[in-house]
Amino acid sequence: MHDIFLDRHQAGEQLAEVLEGWHLRQPVVLALPRGGVPVAAPIARRLKAPLDLLLVRKIGAPHQAELAVAAVVEGNPPQTVVDEAGCRQTGADAAYLDAQQREAVREIERRRAHYRQGKPLPHLTGRTVIVVDDGIATGTTMRAALRALRQAQPQAVVLAVPVAPPESLALLADEADRIVCLMQPAWFRGVGAHYHDFHQVPDSEVLEALKSVEGNPHESPD
Repeated sequence: MHDIFLDRHQAGEQLAEVLEGWHLRQPVVLALPRGGVPVAAPIARRLKAPLDLLLVRKIGAPHQAELAVAAVVEGNPPQTVVDEAGCRQTGADAAYLDAQQREAVREIERRRAHYRQGKPLPHLTGRTVIVVDDGIATGTTMRAALRALRQAQPQAVVLAVPVAPPESLALLADEADRIVCLMQPAWFRGVGAHYHDFHQVPDSEVLEALKSVEGNPHESPD
């Protein structure tokens, strides 16, 4: 295994090779947009599973947008997971979080309309849900995603990412039933540092990836 991926597609192919050997029950693949989608598409194709999006928005710290202090996950109602320690350290008070949460919900609704034409998540109860992103830094956003998924009562939740620091994976160990991570560098330089091509994924690429998996079975039989 090299210490750098060519691109997200290659990372997804490598994850798919591992997951294919797990013989997962009625898998459905959920990607965190936008970067997780090109990783997830090869997995869904290899497993002959449906591909959909799990809409999550990070709330960054005041004046440090890249540092996540909370995350909002789609749902009815949307769920917010807060990093209390991070909020104290950065001065993200209740008023700040409330304003940022409202903005995050608006963006989630926009993405649902754009990517899914407003449709809800597929049926997840009793299925194996594979949650995919292109990497994990602090894990705050992914922790919110995994916690929100439990409400749908899946049979199992699998976290699949190409790269993450060991300490972040340790914090997520109780949130997923199984975790596959191809690289766990002790010296983590940020997700993008582990890709040769880490371009910003446009909406058009998300829609193209979703379309490439169309035709896979989207619902389990009742």
